[in-house]
Amino acid sequence: MSLTNAQKKQYRLIGHALNPVVMIAGNGLTEAVLTEVDRALEDHELIKVRISIADREVRTALIAEISKIMKCETVQTIGKVALFYRAALEPNPKLSNLLR
Repeated sequence: MSLTNAQKKQYRLIGHALNPVVMIAGNGLTEAVLTEVDRALEDHELIKVRISIADREVRTALIAEISKIMKCETVQTIGKVALFYRAALEPNPKLSNLLR
């Protein structure tokens, strides 16, 4: 499910205007956080996640773990914010950030 550079560029452009829909803090990746990330990816396809952890290595590991568990693609990472993409099984034009 590798994205081309043109797709990443387009998704970064769309993602620039988005606000983070999931925030991860000191408790890390709990079942509730993973459930919310899964629901947000299914609804919106392209989401921002804010990871409020100071340690850069831990943040990078969390981003990689989210990508692996959720089977999604990391489009971009800037500081404490990561942009994830996963195609929805049944895209909803009213919710999808790509179809609006």
